[in-house]
Order: sequence, then structure tokens, then C-alpha cells
Amino acid sequence: MQRRTLLQTLAAAIFVRPSVSVGLPAQVATGITEAQVATLRALAEVVLPTAAGEAGRTAAVDRFVAWVRDYREGADRGHTYGSSVLAPATGPSPATRYPAQFAALDQAASGRGAATFASLPAPERRAVVETLLNQGPPVTALPARPNGASLIADFMGSYFASEAGYDLAYNAAIGRDTCRGLDDSGKAPGSLGKA
Repeated sequence: MQRRTLLQTLAAAIFVRPSVSVGLPAQVATGITEAQVATLRALAEVVLPTAAGEAGRTAAVDRFVAWVRDYREGADRGHTYGSSVLAPATGPSPATRYPAQFAALDQAASGRGAATFASLPAPERRAVVETLLNQGPPVTALPARPNGASLIADFMGSYFASEAGYDLAYNAAIGRDTCRGLDDSGKAPGSLGKA
């Protein structure tokens, strides 16, 4: 082997970043699997408001999946509004705890005679969700940012802390994550047109 070829090979080994994180299951490194997305869609039908509609539930699932996919451990979070103190960098992805929780949903469904959580009728899915939220330390608050303690609470918190969740809760186009500008600041937000 020539010295130049050896150096090129070593440089490629050092500077090329692997596409899958070492030590993590493939679905965590690349996002959530299709079967897990189906589970999230079935979960959305029973934990999100019916007023959100099919499009709103689909958008909530897509947003959550994108958050998991785009999460970066050790990312600089800057500082919160009005604070000069930097927030600590992000920790390990909460999604590393999700595969077992997805499996628990399917296991609960199999105890009710269904192959998967997604294949259960909605009332039974709702009962499974209530049971899982009350097992172990019960979930008493929804996190604004997923923390991995409860997949169900993380998904719900992700929706209810989102711009769409706020708008629906107040039935107004608040646009929490957008800036309306000073000219519009004195006007009340417009209605969403839903009762």
C-alpha cells in the first residue's frame, strides 16, 4: 500500500461520521419506526382533542417524530428569555427509553386480544392509556419538552405545549411561536372558526 493511500484511508476513517450512533438501537438513531408511527397515530386518536381533527392529529404525530429524529445530544441551548445564564447542554435523547414503552403498549393490547395497540378499538386504547399513566409513579403533569419518563405524557405534552395546542385551547390564532409585529400587537388574535 502506498503512503498516500494509507493517509487517505486514515483521514477518511477519522473524519467520516458514522450514520448510525454506536450503541443505540437503529430506530433511535434514525427516528421512530413505521410500526411506532402507527402506534402514535392510534394514541393521538384517544389522547388529543377531537377538535384537532385528523389533520391536527397527523401534524402532532409528525411534529413529535421530527423532534425525536432531530434531537441532538450535547446541543447548546443558549439561555432562556431574560436570563444571562446559559442553560445546560441537552442530555441523552429521551427516545432511548421509548422502545420498551412502545412494546408495553403492544403487550397491553395483546392482553386484550389484539395484535397491536393500533388494532384495538378506541375505548380499549383509552383504557390502556389510563392504566399505563397510573402505573408505577403516576403521571401528574405533562412535560413541555419530552423527558422519556412516559411516552404517552411526552407525546401529549409535546402537543399541548405547541402552537397548535395553544391555539386550539383558546380557539384563537394566537401563534405562540410567531411574532405578529407591533402594528398588530394591540389587536386580539383572530378566531380559529371552531367551536
